Parts: sequence; structure tokens; C-alpha cells
Amino acid sequence: MADTIFDVVVLGGGPAGYTCGIRAAQYGLKVALVDANDRLGGTCLLWGCIPTKAMLFSAELWDHLKHADRYGIDVAAPKLNWSNVIARKDDVISRHTKGLDFLMKKNKITTFKGFGKLTGPAKDGVHTVDVKLSDGKAETIKAKKVVLATGSDARVLPGYKPDDTILTNYEILKIDKMPKSLIVIGSGAVGVEFASVFNSFGSEVTILEVLPRVVPVEDEEISKELLRQFKKRNIDVNLSIKDTKIEKNKQGALVTWTDSSGKQQSKQAEKVLMAVGRAPRTEGVGLEKTNIKPERGFVMTNEWMETTEPGVYAIGDIVGGMPQLAHVGAMAGLVVAARIAGKYARPINRARIPGCTYCEPQIGSVGLTEAQAKEKGYNVKVGKFPFVGNSKATILDAHDGFVKVVSDAKYGEILGVHIIGPAATEIIAEAVTAIQLEATVEEMMFTIHAHPTVAEALLDAFSSVEGKAINV
Repeated sequence: MADTIFDVVVLGGGPAGYTCGIRAAQYGLKVALVDANDRLGGTCLLWGCIPTKAMLFSAELWDHLKHADRYGIDVAAPKLNWSNVIARKDDVISRHTKGLDFLMKKNKITTFKGFGKLTGPAKDGVHTVDVKLSDGKAETIKAKKVVLATGSDARVLPGYKPDDTILTNYEILKIDKMPKSLIVIGSGAVGVEFASVFNSFGSEVTILEVLPRVVPVEDEEISKELLRQFKKRNIDVNLSIKDTKIEKNKQGALVTWTDSSGKQQSKQAEKVLMAVGRAPRTEGVGLEKTNIKPERGFVMTNEWMETTEPGVYAIGDIVGGMPQLAHVGAMAGLVVAARIAGKYARPINRARIPGCTYCEPQIGSVGLTEAQAKEKGYNVKVGKFPFVGNSKATILDAHDGFVKVVSDAKYGEILGVHIIGPAATEIIAEAVTAIQLEATVEEMMFTIHAHPTVAEALLDAFSSVEGKAINV
């Protein structure tokens, strides 16, 4: 490959990297992709989004089976088969990794299994990337453009390392049996999703959070509602805690912390999950040989994902100031591919990024929270519609939660939409589209929604901004 000059080489085979590579190839560019894992897909497919959602679906079915008689179905007492839960999760992963291999061949993308490293600035317009291949051999790749998409790793509390008791999202997906008890440190998306899964399957679940509310990036009313529903499910949530310590023992681990009132608390659990964020994976990729100066490990870019090193782009979890979400990385990959190919593109707008949390109940949000809108000086007008008034939610036996619309009172601009309840991660797409196309509350009030659907709750929520919701 030393004599081949690619149009673009992508370092990283997760959603950001493979999406960028495929789109670049669709534009007719000659593409190489380097990934250090044994399979393509990155954290999202191998240890994150996809396996966790597969387990969440199993948990949802389990919850329904426990109350099958409520739906007119008489069944023998269901029995949990943990090994099959894990096997199905692995099967879902396998299907999609094979799908990615097919897409690489279909789009004529040259793939390298190994770790890629920048060697310095471009010479005569060509970058050189050294690759340490998985088989121990080395390869040199030359390309006109380089895209860094190396992803992230789970953070752990200082002084601890993951093992078979203290887990991250990686280890917890491989445990050989269902734990009777689990302590989750952190209540962001990862923490509450795993808390939801294991609570459904019967674990005694405890959540520890240093901040004063769960899912702290969400609208405050969403946090309050999730806390209420987690308490209904007997999930023990502890907020505003500090000084967390973990002491392993024969039964698992004893976790101690200082609660919000200053008292020391402790609890024993079989497993402890650290869900305290993710660190950018930029160590050893050769940044020091370029003009790129990382900040806390993150690579800073302009709106077109260009770094301070000419011809080098960065996308995905390593980009400073961007949410570490698979769909954000993937869109950044599409933007970069278009820019490199000289095609039309639009930069990512932070106000139009959906956030989805797949716990039970689901959370979907986009745009400004009510507090953020007020901080920005908007004359805020809010509408809120409860799912108890939505007939499809009642059919699904999932009528807790609500849709909240944050708007500008002067022009009717939709500033944010926040959903907690059934299918929230699906129906949030309508709100993203409405904001992307700059629809007003009034326009959405006259947008026909099929009946009966959960999505109808959005119609009532937009109407509720003007005090005109029909079903409440």
C-alpha cells in the first residue's frame, strides 16, 4: 500500500468513522479505514448503544410477561434465562458487524485491522499514517486527508480499575449470571439504562449521583419525573452524594458515601457499575507530531470538524464541546465526507441534536430546556401534555410521563421539546424535524397526526402551548 495514495484515510471504525468512510466512497473517493478492534462497529455496536438496547428490549418483554394476564394471555410463570439474554445480545452485534464488513466491500473501502498513528504534517499535500497491524506487522498509508474517529473509553473513579466486581459498560455486558444486587455510580444515560435493565430482571438496584438530580442534562421536570418513576420501581436513588469509596469483599463490594445531609451511608452489592462518563481515546495517535493541541484529551475543531492541522479532521467522541453520541459522530462523518468531496454540507447545530435515553420510561429531548431558554433571554411559553390523555399510551399500559414544549412567546418558535414516556426515543424525531425546518407552534398545531398513535401526544403538546390541548 506504500505507493497507493488514498483520498481519505479514516482512523476508527465506529459510527463516526464507518459512516464517514462509506459516504466518502459514495462520493467516488478512494477510502481507507483503520480500526484496532477485531470487528468494526466501535463502542456503539460492540459495547454500547446496540447491546444495551438489545438487553433493554429483553427487559421490556420480561416486564410484560410478568403481567401477561393483564393483557388476556395466560402463561406459565416465566423464567429468566440469563445466558440466552446475553446470547441474543451477542447475536444482534454479530449480525451488524457482518453487515459492516459487507458495506466495506460494497463501497470498495480498504480496511486495516490495527492502530493508526499520525507521523506529522502533510508533505506535498500527502499525509502518512503508520499502522501497527493486529498480526504484529506494520503498514504505511498515504492519503490526501485524514479523519480522526478513534472514539472513547469508559472513565473510572480515581484509584480503581475494572474487574469482575467493579464494572464499566464493557465488563457488565459479559457477566455470566444476573447479579442479585447492583450499585450504579452515575445517573447519566448509561447509568439509568443499566439500572432499568437490572431492576426489571429482579436485581436490587441502587443509584449514586453527585449532582442534585438524575439525568442532569435533561429538563428539570424530566429529571423529577424519572426520579418519581424509579422510586415506584423500588430503585434506591441517592442524590448530591460525595466521597464514594468501594471496598471489595467475598460477597462483592461494600460501597460507602456521604449523603446530602452529611451522614455516611454504606451498602453491600454483588456488582458495582461505574457510569461516570467517557474519556477521549487520543493517546498515542500522534497528535504531538502535529499542530493539534488537545484539551483534556479532546481535539478541538471548527464548525466543519477541521482541526488546527491542515488536512486533518476529527469526528465523534474525541471532539471537544460535542455530545458523545453515536448519531452526532455519524452526522459529523457525513459533513466531513461532503466537505472533502466538495459537495453540499451543513455544519452540526448543537440546538438540533436529539438526546435519547432508553431506560423505562424512555426519554427523548431536543433543543433548549426551559431553564436554558430563560437564561438566553427568551420570553418563554411552555406547553405540557400528559400521556394519560393519549389513547395509544393507555393501550400500551404506559400512560405515565408527558411531552413538554418550550417555545418563544413572541414568534412561536419551538425552542425545545422534552419527552418522558412510551416511545419517546422514536417520536422525538418529529420534534427534531420541526426545529430543523423552523416550524412554529402554530404550524405544528395544524399538522395531522394519525390516530391512535403515541405521536399524537406531540400534537396535543404543541396545542397546549396555546392552552388548546384537546385530550386533557
